[in-house]
Amino acid sequence: MKKAVYEIIHHGAVDGVTGSCHELKINNKEGILIDCGLFQGAEKSSDGADANQLEIEFEISHIKALVVTHCHIDHVGRIPYLLGAGFDGSIICTMPTAKLLPLILKDALHIGVTKNKRLIERFIDLIEERIVAVEYGKWHNIELPTQNAELKIKFSPAGHVIGSAYVECEIKENNKVDQVLFSGDLGATHTPILISPNAPEGTDVLILESTYGDKNHNGRKERRKVLKSIVEHCFKDRGVIIIPAFSIGRTQELLYEFEQIIHEFGETKAHDKGKWEDVEVVIDSPLANNFTEVYKSLKDFWDYEAQDVVKKGRHPLAFDQMTTIGDHKEHLSTVEYLSKTARPTIVIAASGMCTGGRVVNYLKSMLGDSRTDVVFVGYQSVGTPGRDIQKYGPRGGYVDIDGKRFDIKAQIHTLRGYSAHADQEGLLDFVRKMKKKPQEIRLVHGDDRIKRIFQDVLQKEFPDINVLIP
Repeated sequence: MKKAVYEIIHHGAVDGVTGSCHELKINNKEGILIDCGLFQGAEKSSDGADANQLEIEFEISHIKALVVTHCHIDHVGRIPYLLGAGFDGSIICTMPTAKLLPLILKDALHIGVTKNKRLIERFIDLIEERIVAVEYGKWHNIELPTQNAELKIKFSPAGHVIGSAYVECEIKENNKVDQVLFSGDLGATHTPILISPNAPEGTDVLILESTYGDKNHNGRKERRKVLKSIVEHCFKDRGVIIIPAFSIGRTQELLYEFEQIIHEFGETKAHDKGKWEDVEVVIDSPLANNFTEVYKSLKDFWDYEAQDVVKKGRHPLAFDQMTTIGDHKEHLSTVEYLSKTARPTIVIAASGMCTGGRVVNYLKSMLGDSRTDVVFVGYQSVGTPGRDIQKYGPRGGYVDIDGKRFDIKAQIHTLRGYSAHADQEGLLDFVRKMKKKPQEIRLVHGDDRIKRIFQDVLQKEFPDINVLIP
């Protein structure tokens, strides 16, 4: 009997960690895409797409559906261009992602495509018409009109952001079944608010992210302890703490952790003139504020610990010490006030890699002030201002932002324990716990050096598995 033939084509997240886009093509006919994200920094696809070349450069007439693992911009940011290229299929995702996706695409359109509100609303209406929300753990069939093969997919929690999933694909033809699994972005264990990922029974081929395939993170208690100590150190500098963070996921996790610290250490001094209960946490991102409201409405998808906090009457995403900044005028006045006063304040603002958003104005105003502290809590891609600040800041260097050079006199900190990505041990456990081990693992979504390190680690532990770097 003829075995179903499939091909896996990588359109992004191969030469770096952004631009995630993979194709599963069946019998050289119909296919599906898993994610369609923006490139950031210097990263690009093998076909020439990059942060400035956003048009879809590959054939899509045979693509029957787009499967979205989660709604970070590096996984969904090119969806407008996919539709512009003629894609007319369904956009399949989990229920929480279905609520978040229109918000992030609306913001992406406003920033990168058009300010025309009418056009944006028409596009968002089209997106909402195309979305098919699927429950975790439920198989969903995808029609393949020109062939006898059957294709179905299933989402399982990935623990990366709320609604995130890894995707199991089953291809059946003539009673033969092939299994392909796309990891999306797997979260670190015990990430605040989120249910930790559990490995599936198994698969034939695994497309696995490798962002932190070369290192392990601190445990949850240690991460919170380090976060607390860094903030206390920063306040000794008597200046503003700037935390670049993505609007969805990292911002809400940081809010959760700060609420926990304030609850536990409220009467303890955070700095020489104030206690932790007096600390002000400013969220300066309209998009983050919107996402936080959606997070609050999705309590059913929170983990048990977070739900228990709510039952005790606490509000981990809306506490007394938290201030949200609304319109642009209020944002500019906040930047001006804090840059003049250097009042000890924690500011969380997007974007996480400092490629745009309101965090840029804080950096322009305060990087040259030695009282300022910048705390990185997420991965910084090569070619982004965040990576340059992280690399050259400790040396007293400079960074180019919007074509202008800014000297870095601020203190620069990197808190690696708060990555939303699984570490090496977490990625290994994902494979270890599969009863049916994959015959092949393809490593994507990682820097070349890290992928090579992780390839060696995987190959030593699983010598019978063919570990590839596409």
